Amino acid sequence: MTPATQGHLAMLLFSALVAGSFPLGAAAANDISPLALNAVRFVLAAAIIGAAVAVTGGVSRDAWRAPWRYGVLGGVFAVYFVLMFEGLKTAVPVSAAAVFTLTPVMAAGFGWLLLRQVTTPRIALALALGAFGALWVIFRGDLAALRAFDVGRGEWIYLLGCAAHAVYTPLVRRLNRGESALVFTFGTLCAGAFALVAVGLPALLATDWTALPARVWVAIGYTAVFASAATFTLLQFASLRLPASKVMAYTYLVPAWVALWSVALGGALPPAGIALGVLVTVLALLLLLRDDDARNSI
Repeated sequence: MTPATQGHLAMLLFSALVAGSFPLGAAAANDISPLALNAVRFVLAAAIIGAAVAVTGGVSRDAWRAPWRYGVLGGVFAVYFVLMFEGLKTAVPVSAAAVFTLTPVMAAGFGWLLLRQVTTPRIALALALGAFGALWVIFRGDLAALRAFDVGRGEWIYLLGCAAHAVYTPLVRRLNRGESALVFTFGTLCAGAFALVAVGLPALLATDWTALPARVWVAIGYTAVFASAATFTLLQFASLRLPASKVMAYTYLVPAWVALWSVALGGALPPAGIALGVLVTVLALLLLLRDDDARNSI
């Protein structure tokens, strides 16, 4: 199995795990501040990855060369979460999800700026198809809902957050100096946890932790283990093997995974109309799976 294939499989699993946090998080959304939940999940995820690093040989002294790199990566991801929650104060969730589909295109731009990765016509077509398919799924095949999309203040704030998410992927490859994905993830999570705890301290202090229902702890546990520790490792792993736009293109699958998660958790079947969007995103990913001839092309 080639490194590129390993990266694609990692991102396929990444998209499925990320999607699971949406229905579970929605169940607990009204019981706890999102900032408090995310601060706790980052701390727990850092502890989990730290334990895994210790078991697998620990962190070498060389891994802490230029520790500012972890600060940059952790800070960038913390900015994404802070701006996401700030934007969602006024943005309609469906509109915010549509904004998120712009992340792979922005990742391609940042990939060129930081790594001089050049987008080929085929990959540009795949990105366009993926964006269309994801939007179709998000708006559940309703053209009227798609035409009514209105970009407000919250959406613009979240767009800045998505830009931070997009720049994170090429930064991983640019700043990594040979550290393993696990060690690099540990450093990034520690920095991100520090940033989120600092930002979310008022929410953490205001939360009555003893009165939280069980669904909140389920959401915290899942997001910490699967949607943080595991997905961060998978993202780091894939970012070292794939160009930025290919990595971020897997976000197009998240809406389809969310629909499957909702059904698995007892929700209703999605409308048949969204099948077109799912098929288009699969087609886009098949285009992305083909290898390019140019070494630095995406």
